Amino acid sequence: MSVILGLWSAYIVLLILWIIWQKRPPAVAVGWILALAALPYLGFVIYHFFGPRRIERRRLQRSKTRDALSWHAHEHAANAPLSSVGNFSHLIRLGVATTGLPPATCNVNIITEGGAAFDAIFAAVGAAKRHVHLEYYIFEPDQTGTAFLDLLVAKAREGVEVRLLVDALGSNRLRQGFLQPLINAGGKVAFFHPFLLASLGFRPVVNLRTHRKIVVCDDWTGFVGGVNITDNENERIHANAYKDIHLSMNGDAVFNLQHIFWEDWHYTTGEEPPHTSVPTKPIVGNNIVHILGSGPDTPWEPIRRVYLSAIATAQHRVWLTTPYFVPDEVAVAELTSAALRGVDVRIVLPKKTGHFAVTLAARSYFDELTAAGVVIHEYTEKMLHSKTMLIDDRLSFIGSVNFDNRSFKLNFEVCALVFGQEVAQSLATQFEQDMKGSITVLPNRRIFPWVHLAEATARLLGPLL
Repeated sequence: MSVILGLWSAYIVLLILWIIWQKRPPAVAVGWILALAALPYLGFVIYHFFGPRRIERRRLQRSKTRDALSWHAHEHAANAPLSSVGNFSHLIRLGVATTGLPPATCNVNIITEGGAAFDAIFAAVGAAKRHVHLEYYIFEPDQTGTAFLDLLVAKAREGVEVRLLVDALGSNRLRQGFLQPLINAGGKVAFFHPFLLASLGFRPVVNLRTHRKIVVCDDWTGFVGGVNITDNENERIHANAYKDIHLSMNGDAVFNLQHIFWEDWHYTTGEEPPHTSVPTKPIVGNNIVHILGSGPDTPWEPIRRVYLSAIATAQHRVWLTTPYFVPDEVAVAELTSAALRGVDVRIVLPKKTGHFAVTLAARSYFDELTAAGVVIHEYTEKMLHSKTMLIDDRLSFIGSVNFDNRSFKLNFEVCALVFGQEVAQSLATQFEQDMKGSITVLPNRRIFPWVHLAEATARLLGPLL
């Protein structure tokens, strides 16, 4: 017994020293120590493969990819007149400092229906002459996915370079037989972070996924937002499909979207972009657009920092739409501080998300938010999947980013910051329509004690949701 006690004590000491060495936030470090102390020796294995060190190893690999592609960003000069962004120039400086990508001009169009988004994407892919690059979290082999794959096969047969990158977890239903026609036609397909034990029936780990939705055609036409390739987001097929928002882009800023795709493609496949992919005839658009990529490969958390900085400096309104809302303490402080200083802070969430624990965790924040003056709406008509934020009357955020720890810290995301009153007004109009399909959460909710306990328990799981 003394030998076992000695071994266990040695394990605890080594575990504590190892975790402390990583300089994790105190609560995180203590949590890992307590959780793994109950798993002698096996805890080392769990921490090695699934803990923060795994993120550090991914950061090292991604940094090598970024170094290999540094020329791809440096040969592209931004043409955006920053004087026109007004008092938001600090957000651009923050975005450039944390991502290395500059803002640029672009013509943009907000697409408020999944069916319309698919129509626009299919048309852009059909018109492509040189290349089509796609990156998706979910690509389903359903009616929508089959039609899209058929189009990609046709383009590949025309000699267009087609590269399709999908997440191994989100697109786990894709099979070789479904993708083979595209490969046979000359297209290239890759899976982001495949799980080594997939052949044994295990699903990939849930962190470090690419949650991005990117389409780039011939350098200058691009799409970004929340719409995946699935019947669940196609109103042409399902009347009750998810309600989502996508952004179509044409112009210089698409090149930065292209750069983010190439980073992920090179990281996954090792293929470098040809130098000839750098466009030579810029298209000057009507809007300044700053593309932000974020993920666990960088400690700077670019999208989270820009989001929170925008909320902190908002003067008139912060209108946020997100399907998954699990904020950390800093985010809650920024939202409540904005409301307390008189900013119109509104949040639209789906009443039901399909993830019971996430719904409960989100509601656990309602009381403190509404007490500060934040107005919360729960959308009831269907599943709300839009991921947007409107700041004052000039700044719109549209991307793949949920307002939670997973999007801000654990997954790879992409977001477009669009500066301009016309786009902001379009987003405001859509937000007002969403509010009409919602119920307003009243301050001082009256809920059963067991509901309160369930929400509080789900909140504890927030960092993992």
